[in-house]
Amino acid sequence: MVKNIQAIRGMNDYFPEETAFWQRVEWILKDVLTRYSYNEIRLPIVERTSLFQRAIGEITDVVEKEMYTFINRNGDSLTLRPEGTAGCVRAGIERGFLYNQEQRFWYLGPMFRYERPQKGRYRQFYQIGAEVFGQQGPDVDAELILLTARWWRTLGIQDYVTLELNSIGSLEARARYCKALIAFFCQNKEFLDKDCLRRMYINPMRIFDTKNPNIQALLNEAPVLTDYLDDDSQAHFSDLCELLNLAGISYKINPRLIRGLDYYNRTVFEWVTMYLGSQGTICGGGRYDSLVEQLGGFATPAVGFAMGLERLILLVKAVNPNFATIACVDVYLVVRGSSIKHEAFQLAEQLRDALPSLRLMTNYGNDSFKKQFRRANKHGARIVLVLGESEVSAGQLIMKDLVTGNQEMLAKSDITARLASILD
Repeated sequence: MVKNIQAIRGMNDYFPEETAFWQRVEWILKDVLTRYSYNEIRLPIVERTSLFQRAIGEITDVVEKEMYTFINRNGDSLTLRPEGTAGCVRAGIERGFLYNQEQRFWYLGPMFRYERPQKGRYRQFYQIGAEVFGQQGPDVDAELILLTARWWRTLGIQDYVTLELNSIGSLEARARYCKALIAFFCQNKEFLDKDCLRRMYINPMRIFDTKNPNIQALLNEAPVLTDYLDDDSQAHFSDLCELLNLAGISYKINPRLIRGLDYYNRTVFEWVTMYLGSQGTICGGGRYDSLVEQLGGFATPAVGFAMGLERLILLVKAVNPNFATIACVDVYLVVRGSSIKHEAFQLAEQLRDALPSLRLMTNYGNDSFKKQFRRANKHGARIVLVLGESEVSAGQLIMKDLVTGNQEMLAKSDITARLASILD
């Protein structure tokens, strides 16, 4: 009798009764991304190995231990993608759509890492991620976090996840911090294992990845990264926290949060849960302002996050078991004056709360009035709302219908009903 062929360990089949649940969750995730005006990008599963070595960092667990790498018939070293950001950046550089432009992407698909399979962690896993290019300020960092928070509310798991937040500063600040870490580890060499000793001079921050409980205890005495932050990173982080406070998002500042990939800078965050055992991270991300230049492109600010769907599905099933075309922008919010950006930020979230199907995009930064209208047209917005200092003082805003050309001044209290009547 011929022996049956078994599935590869850590690579799972999903049958119709399971995929129906997945599809419902995925629809919600995609719908919220679309309402925040993020567009789908589809990327290859196989990339050149050097892409991940340069992007992620050669002295990381992912590159050293977890990648599926092989030599093809032409002698090229290729790798099944272990994450999505590097491929997204590679595509943007190759196709020339990152430099001096704002881009908002999301992607969904399988990733591959050679890890010991356990509940919520598999060798082929599905990941959804979002990336924003071309925005410097903390506003878009906050928007990404608010987007994920909206996912949790829609999925009914908001009471089961906690946001952890940190700033890891600039590359220069981390270089100063690494010197302090090396000095600390040199004084405590007798407590380090062979793997940590190897990493100590090459990439000392990666020692925080250790699973050795004795070394973890030692790390409680190590220098703290927040003590080495540059002024700009501190200001960026302070503004981010203020925006999250305004939006009513609770968070915990975790000074040891550094994420597992080397390309991050400034903001890093994770949504964690206590309901999945050791696999407690549901979603994580942060800024990576130097990665585009590091991979050969022009310097481009960037921020993003990724989430493993297996863990999300497990959490939704555990706490909410009964749960089961790129569109144009409906409304573009034009902001006149940097002093009222907080009011604009709050207004956008209030409108999304009042009109759940509304697809709204907010302009961030200090672009000219004319340029903001050009962006509204580019994104196919039906309505433009204009909020400036005089409108805030008067409790009003301007609404312009880009289809009919009609423009009117509305009281802030009337805007929800007026938008609903136009967009119904």
